Amino acid sequence: MISCPDKQSSYSPRPSGRARLVTAFVASVMLSGCTSLVQPIDGVPAKRLPPQFFAPPKNNLVPVDISLLSIEPPREYQIDSGDILGIYIEGVLPFNPPNATPEPPPINFPDQNSSLPPSLGFPIAVQEDGTLSLPLIEPLEVRGFTLDQVRDRIREAYLEGDILRPEKARPIVTLIRERTYNVIVVRQDGLAGGGGGGSQGGGRGAAIRGTSDLSANASLVKLPAGQNDILHALVQTGGLPGLNARNEVKLLRAKDADRRKRADFMRQFYAQQQAAMLDPCACPPPMPDDPTILRIPLRVPPGVVPDIRPEDVRLDEGDIIYIEARDTEVFYTGGLLPGGEFILPRDYDLDVLGAMSIAGSSIAGTQGGGGGGAIGGMGGGIGQVVPPGMLYILRKTPCNGQIAIEVDLTRAINDPRQRPLVQAGDILILQFKCEEEMLNFGVSTFFTFGIFQLLNNRN
Repeated sequence: MISCPDKQSSYSPRPSGRARLVTAFVASVMLSGCTSLVQPIDGVPAKRLPPQFFAPPKNNLVPVDISLLSIEPPREYQIDSGDILGIYIEGVLPFNPPNATPEPPPINFPDQNSSLPPSLGFPIAVQEDGTLSLPLIEPLEVRGFTLDQVRDRIREAYLEGDILRPEKARPIVTLIRERTYNVIVVRQDGLAGGGGGGSQGGGRGAAIRGTSDLSANASLVKLPAGQNDILHALVQTGGLPGLNARNEVKLLRAKDADRRKRADFMRQFYAQQQAAMLDPCACPPPMPDDPTILRIPLRVPPGVVPDIRPEDVRLDEGDIIYIEARDTEVFYTGGLLPGGEFILPRDYDLDVLGAMSIAGSSIAGTQGGGGGGAIGGMGGGIGQVVPPGMLYILRKTPCNGQIAIEVDLTRAINDPRQRPLVQAGDILILQFKCEEEMLNFGVSTFFTFGIFQLLNNRN
């Protein structure tokens, strides 16, 4: 007897469409997961963050009046050591016998780059102690005197010594060559074309550096008296600092006292660091500004009058001007943003929305980024209807700390106060909110199920 198989025992009903839909949705969620739950970032909303954690604005900085970088030339030239005077004293310089015809004074023509007029007289240099040595009289103190005062001083000296008669005491005093000051200008912004600090955009995922390799150009500049200031030194070495340099000029004095102060400052700082390293709970102090280095700002906030005195910009022999390049003003991107390193603008503000655009993304969606495949819809594939709406700014704090600033992009679009400015060293990470990711998963699942049903019905 042939037994027929039990149909009821071998029959398995086909799951309904609703059951398959729920199963596919749950499977997609379990496979993909919610990034905000699986990889959470503990952030503080931007509107709740204290002001000290925000970057200072740069948009409203105004250039400093460049006339503050120069000294006012004296109305009358004042003599000092290093000057060469042209002096003619009839019968004395040069010496002539009583009955001989006086020799006319020689004519001296200035150098090609000099602005002095032709001069008369024999060249006599002012000594280091500020005195002038002339025949038959004691050295005369002439430091700080004008040419007319030196002439009167010479006439009085020869009359007091009964060397010349009043009608013959008519000395001629002119300036053959003014003294010069040798200063050193060290610049890290001396690039062809002004050097803008590198591109603001660049390819996706590429590390973008500035065009400067921090090499410096040093120049020895000779500045005539009356022009021995910072502005004239910069003009002779290429002009004011460009976009590749910091908004300041550093001045290092060459006096021995200043050098000793700098050495003592560095020894004290390193001693403090070594003492702090002995305590594992102590925070190593950051290096403070060297009090012996004069920093002259080139851009200041509106309404701020910089305290720049004439003695601050006056240069002496051996002084060093240092134009430092900016080399650390970059920010980094990650998460759903294309990973890379990007240059921060020097003279205008960049908020989080502008930084996302520079990185190659936008609020409407990501371009080329993504942390998932087509199932999750995070890679810009089928089913992504909601763009990522949460941006985190990882910002460094003192003592190797970190704070995460949470930026809701939807609110940031409508409220400029919730768009923090990006500062150097920030890391920008773009993520989906949990509800956004779930919605994209759901749309992707429904779309996949619809295609599956369409193909199934055709069969």
